[in-house]
Order: sequence, then structure tokens, then C-alpha cells
Amino acid sequence: MFRKRYYRHLIILLVGITFFAIIGCENQPKPAPLKPNEVAIAWAKLTLFITQHTPSNSPTFASRAFGYIGLTMYESVVHGYEDYHSLEGQLNELESLPKPDTEKQYDWVLSLNAAQASILRDIYIQTSEENVLKIDSLERRIYEQYSKNLKEDMVTNSISFGKEVAQAIFEWSKTDGGHRGYLHNFDKEIIHPDFPGSWKPPLFAQSFSHHPLHPHWGENRTFVSANAEVEDPEFLPYDTVPGSPYYKQFEAVYKKERELTRAEKESAIWWGDDPDVSFTPPGHSYYIATLAAESSGADLITVAKAYAQTGISVADAFIECWKWKYAFFTERPNTFVPKYIDEEWESFWPDPPFPAFPSGHAIQAAAAATALEDNYGTNFKFTDRAHEGRERDKVRDTDFTIRSFDSFWEAAQETADSRFYGGIHTPIDNEVGLAKGVEIATNVNNLKWKN
Repeated sequence: MFRKRYYRHLIILLVGITFFAIIGCENQPKPAPLKPNEVAIAWAKLTLFITQHTPSNSPTFASRAFGYIGLTMYESVVHGYEDYHSLEGQLNELESLPKPDTEKQYDWVLSLNAAQASILRDIYIQTSEENVLKIDSLERRIYEQYSKNLKEDMVTNSISFGKEVAQAIFEWSKTDGGHRGYLHNFDKEIIHPDFPGSWKPPLFAQSFSHHPLHPHWGENRTFVSANAEVEDPEFLPYDTVPGSPYYKQFEAVYKKERELTRAEKESAIWWGDDPDVSFTPPGHSYYIATLAAESSGADLITVAKAYAQTGISVADAFIECWKWKYAFFTERPNTFVPKYIDEEWESFWPDPPFPAFPSGHAIQAAAAATALEDNYGTNFKFTDRAHEGRERDKVRDTDFTIRSFDSFWEAAQETADSRFYGGIHTPIDNEVGLAKGVEIATNVNNLKWKN
């Protein structure tokens, strides 16, 4: 008797829970409909989330991901705009891409939706099941909104075309030298060059590895052929004599660290973008592209083009930067300063695990700024809230403080300066990085984007 009453009460309880759960779901506010440009922005935001929350990521691999994901976004919609031109045949070894059937109808938002979901799953194949579900969820949400009231064949055409574009670009990506690069971030077989001023694995570093990050990344295929031909920069001859040009570079870092202001410390930690806790430095550039897309209210094709230009520019900037880093294999201040200026000195920010010259932060930030200026202008005001709400950096006794800028270039300059404030880059590292970033992105901007 007791058992019967127990099961009867249990069933009533479960029915009640189910009922109220259903009522609760029905009462949940439905997400607001997304405008076409907001669909692109939503995918960019999810890309940033996946980048931050996927293990074994690195700035190098992330830069590559943004290049292919941004390109896929653009190519999935470009044929819907008669004034715009595909990059087919303009990029390195990308001779052809799928083309829409002129006899069929397409919804370009559905095409973009399918393409972004597909390329994001393929590029970040190592991400978690939870993240894959987030991709599925966003894809379903946009599909349900934009497939309503459309003929079935139009929906099918749009989704098929988007997937075909993503698949073609992904297959092309496999041959660039960086495919699944997260599987071999550090080459344990590499023999370090050993010469006066050569890079040494630091004791005070972001990584515990004694091997530098992606030493072969500079051998990867660039998106734009002209970027593989960018002239090599020049570096200073090694010299430990006080007053020499080389010595002055490190002396400047040493003196700055001793007089850092609160604002400079805040800048140093804001742009750190450690891949273990953030969406990486190239992700920060893609984030700024997202801020611009949101605040400008630009239409879908403008937003897609800006993401493509930013992603490609940053990806090529990292390839060229890494080529030069391992060609010059230069030391950082944490090697030179304690030996020749002050043996007790430590940088404000820990060293990343790779050679110094030129600055990766500087080159990619300049590349992104140059690409974004081409789409949104040179005097674009924005507020960067990327790390808003992060817990205070107790080790450095510094808060994460939001940044406001009057232009993309102002943000790029602060990005470069932040590494000087952090004590991990000399002025020449940053100056060359900024200049080369502009050159690389200009080659991207000069592609035929419009008819």
C-alpha cells in the first residue's frame, strides 16, 4: 500500500515538474529577430567565443582561423551584390570557387549562415561538444527566422551554396602548411641558433616550454601572393657598449619600466590577450571589427567584406612576422637588461615563448587597423570593452580598464606601445611591426573587391 502511494505521488510530482518546465519555457522571451548585418555579427561573436574556449589554441593558429572564416563569410554572400567582386583567382592558389546558378534563387543570409557554421566546425574541429552545440544552436536560430515564407527550393539552394563555399575554402586551407597547427605548437627537435643577441628561453615567461612557438609558421602560404614578397626589414647590429644604437633600444625599455604610470600599466595588461584566458591578439582585432560593424550599422556586404579584409590581413601579418622572427631570432629585454644594465631587473609583463623582432602585436594591430580604415574610415570612434569585468591583476596590482579611441590607428599604436610598457619589446620591434602591418594590409586592400 505504501509503495503504491509512493509511486502515485512520484508520478504526480514528475508531471507537475514537467508542466511547469513547459510553462517556464513558453514564458521565456524569444530572441529578437536578427537583421542581415546582425547575423554576420552574431557569427563573429561566436567565432570569438570558440577561439577563446578551445584548448591548445595560439595566436598563430587563431590568426589563420580568422582569415578563413572571414573569407568564407564574404564569399558566401558576394554574388548577391552586383557591385562586389569575388576573390576567386586573386588569392594564392585559390583558382576557383563555387558559383551560384543564375537560374536559381538564393537567400544570402541563409547562405552565410550555413557557410559560417560549416567553416567554424571544420577549422575548430578540436573544440568541445558544448561549443559544437552552440554552433548548431545559432545556425538553427537563424535558419528558423530566415527560412519562413520562403519556397523550399530557395532555402535548399541557399544552404547548399553556403556549404559548398565553406567546403571549397576549407579544402584549400588544408594545403597552406598550418592545417591543424595546434597539434604541433612546439617543435622539440628544433636546434636553437646560438649567437650574441640570440633568443633564449626565458625563466619569466607566459609558457613553461623551452621551445619557441610555431617555428615553421613563416613557411606557410600567405593568402595574398604579394605578401610573401614583402621586403625583409632591417635590424640593428649587436652591441653591448652603452650609447650604441642596440644598447639604447634595451636601455629605453629598462628606463620605461622604472617609471610606468598607472595608465601605462593598464594598457600593458589590457592588450596582453594571453590565449589561455582570452580570444588571443588576432581575436582582439576581430573583436574591434565587430565593434565597428555594430556601431556603424553598415549593411551585410560591407560587414562581410570588413571581416574578410581584417581576417586575411591579420593572418598574413602573422605569417610574415613569424618568418622574420625566426630569421632574425632576436633576444628580448629579459635577456639583455639583466646581463648588461641591471641584474635584478624583470619585465612588467612575462615574455611570450618566441623571438622578439618584429612585434607580433604591432604588426597584426596595424594590419587590422589598415583593413578597417578601408571600410569604416580613418576617424572611427569606439570603446573597447573586451576585458570589462575581469578580476584585477593582483600580481601587477592593476585593474582592467576599458579603452576609448578616436581611430583604429590610435588603438593599433596603443597595442604596440603596450608591449614596450610591458618590457618585452624594444621600440624598433614595434616600429617595424607597425610599418610592415600597414604594408601587408595595403596589399589585401588593393585586391579587386568591387567591380
